[in-house]
Amino acid sequence: MLFRRTLRSSAALLALLLPFAAACGGDAEADSPADVTLRVGATGWKVEEAVLKYAGLDDTPYKVKWSLFQGGDQQLQAIRAGALDLASSSEIPPVFAAADGAPNFKVVAVQRGATLNQEVVVPKGSKVTDIAGLKGKKVGYVQNTTAHYFLYELLKQAGLKWSDIDAKPLLPNDGLAALNGGGIDAFASYGTSIITAHQQGATTVGSGKDILSGNFLWSARDSVLKSPEEKAAAADLIARITKAYAYVRDGHLDGFAKVTADATHQPLAQAKKDLAAAQAQRPTRARTVGDDTIASQQKVADVFTELGALKTTLDVKSFWTTDLNADLEKAL
Repeated sequence: MLFRRTLRSSAALLALLLPFAAACGGDAEADSPADVTLRVGATGWKVEEAVLKYAGLDDTPYKVKWSLFQGGDQQLQAIRAGALDLASSSEIPPVFAAADGAPNFKVVAVQRGATLNQEVVVPKGSKVTDIAGLKGKKVGYVQNTTAHYFLYELLKQAGLKWSDIDAKPLLPNDGLAALNGGGIDAFASYGTSIITAHQQGATTVGSGKDILSGNFLWSARDSVLKSPEEKAAAADLIARITKAYAYVRDGHLDGFAKVTADATHQPLAQAKKDLAAAQAQRPTRARTVGDDTIASQQKVADVFTELGALKTTLDVKSFWTTDLNADLEKAL
C-alpha cells in the first residue's frame, strides 16, 4: 500500500515536471565545456552552491543551474522526469526511483558526509522522552528518505514494530507545521527542518547518527554519461565541492558558518558549532564507486523490502556504474 501511494505521488510530480524538462532541454550534444549546462539538485538550502562560491571555486567552464527541493526523493523524481541532470541524496531515494525496474539514471559517485541533524523530535512540553514512548502515537516522517529508514531502525531497537505507531508521511515543512500545531506527536526528519524544530523548542528522542552510513549519493541521468563533455563536467563539479569543503576546514570555518547562519536563519554560534561537529564527525569529501558502497545501499534496500515499502527484493547494483570513476579520480 505504501509503495502504491509512493508511485501515485511520483506520477503526479512527474506530470508537473515534464513541461519544465522539455523547456530546459539537456539532451543536446555539447561541443565544448562552454556548451554544457548541468541542472543540479540541492536539498534544504543550496549549500553546495554556497560552499563553491565561498571557496572561490564557482568559476566553472560550464554552466550550473541549481534547483532546490525539500528532499532527495523529489530530486530523483525530477531526474526521472528529465528535469535534472545530477541529483544529490542519501542512499534511499534512488532505491524507490529505480523500483519500477526502468530507471533513467545511474549512481555515479559517493559523497561522504555527516549524519548529524537526523533525528526524531517531539514538541516543547511533550511527555515522550524516548522512542519506546512513541507507541500508539502519531509520528510524522519524510517518506522514502533517511528519516523513514532510521525511524524504522530506531523502532526495532526499542522493541516496537512499524504498526505500533500511527505513521504519517509528511514533507519537512509540512511536518514542522504539524508538529507545532499538534497534528503529530513526533517527527522524524533531517537538516534544516530539525534545526528549525529545535529553535521552536523541540527535543530529541532518537537519532539516526549511528544508524546511517554517511554515504550520500550523486545520481546522473543516463544522457549525462553518454556525453564526454557532460560527464567530465559532472566529475569536475563533484570534485570542486570536495575541494571547497577542504578549504572550509583549512582555517575558514568561521566564514562559512556565517554563510550557513544567514541561509538557515539560526544563531551564528549554533551554525559554527554544527558545522564544526559535522566536519569533525565525517569530513565532506567525494569518493568513487566501489563494491562496499553498493553493498551499503543494498543493506538499506533490503530493510525497505522487510518493511513492505518495496514489493520485491531490489538488486541495487543494476543502477550503479563506475563510468565516472576515472574522470572523478582525475578531477580530485
